[in-house]
Amino acid sequence: MSLVCQQCKEPLQLDASLVDLAPSARDTIINALPNTTNTNQPKNVRSLSEADKLAQLPCAFFCKSLPTDSFVFLQDSIIENIPSYAITATLLQPSPQTDLDTLSSSGRTHHLRSTVRLFNLLSTRTDIDHPLCSECTGILLTSLQKQLEETRKERDGYLAFEREVKKERERETTGLSQQEAEQKISALQAEQEYAIDDLRRAERERQVLQEEMEALELEEKALASEEAAFWRSHNEHMLAVEQQNAHLATLKAAYVADSATLEKLERTNVYNDAFCIGHDGVFGTINGLRPRVDWSEINAAWGQTLLLLYTIARKLDFTFEGYRLVPMGSFSRIERTIGDKAVYELYGSGDLHLGRLLHNRRFDFAMVSFLDCLKHLTDYITTQDPQVDFPHAIVKDKIGDVSVKLQFNQEEAWTRALRHVLLALKICLRWATNGSNG
Repeated sequence: MSLVCQQCKEPLQLDASLVDLAPSARDTIINALPNTTNTNQPKNVRSLSEADKLAQLPCAFFCKSLPTDSFVFLQDSIIENIPSYAITATLLQPSPQTDLDTLSSSGRTHHLRSTVRLFNLLSTRTDIDHPLCSECTGILLTSLQKQLEETRKERDGYLAFEREVKKERERETTGLSQQEAEQKISALQAEQEYAIDDLRRAERERQVLQEEMEALELEEKALASEEAAFWRSHNEHMLAVEQQNAHLATLKAAYVADSATLEKLERTNVYNDAFCIGHDGVFGTINGLRPRVDWSEINAAWGQTLLLLYTIARKLDFTFEGYRLVPMGSFSRIERTIGDKAVYELYGSGDLHLGRLLHNRRFDFAMVSFLDCLKHLTDYITTQDPQVDFPHAIVKDKIGDVSVKLQFNQEEAWTRALRHVLLALKICLRWATNGSNG
């Protein structure tokens, strides 16, 4: 047998103090409960005593196990007609298997019935259905404590209001004399005038503030338009700066590229590319031409050699005394500017007739004149830079120990002489283009 909590519907186990509650203690609890009277009950109806009410309450509060809850919605009229003490009749439901004879014969049945009746009485005398478990009782005590604090605050408010009302009534019942009333009226009128003056002054201040606000609004609009113009100008300036930066970056990139190209060009000697002097075995070569193979190649090689001498002299701003160089490829010549002003052709031919032999003699004179011009140039370079060393000295028609004349000369000696000439020209070209000369 077990009781059910009326809030959480959990089974309860009665405390031993309730099971063995003495009748005197039960009467003390009942007497401490508030009395409830039905104001709507007719006068001719006899009020029931507490014992009659307890006798009329059903004693169906026992249950062997927890019942299965089912819900039925009742109308408001039916709920209003249910007696308050009958609501708690469903606290304990009898199990269909309960043996009533066993209950009547049990020694504890009487105490349980008394306890159930006590719970019914508590439910009818208060607004809370009993019994309750310890957890629900704790929650209920917390809620009642909050209600108690709110009620105390409300009571304190009512008491304060009551004291103020009493003071007001005492002031009203005391009464004022005519002189005091006139003084009070005068004071109130003065306060009224002072309040009116304050109101007028506040109105004037409000008007001034309104005008200042309007002026500030106009100034704000002007500043807004000025700010907009400033930002437009700022954006245009930033765009111009970006464009200038982009242009500057382009110029810097072009400058870097041009500087690299210039540095590369400065390291490049165009004269070495234009006049490439080398050798092919025992033969000296200029631009791949060997001046000892056939006359067409010999004439072309001498034309390049005269052009190189002319170019070096022009770069050094050097003028040959008594000679004028005329580089014309395979038909170059050297003209004398003093004396007989003869013209010497720096080209020859392999024909054996008499006229051609005379022409080859003029070719020898041209080579000797070329060697004389080369000597003037080497002497000039030596005076400018004594550290320059030419390995082969030039004396009249000889360079080193061999002559540049073709007639009555061995081919090997003439070939070596031409190689010495090209070496001297290479030294002159290197000195003229070393970056510190010309």
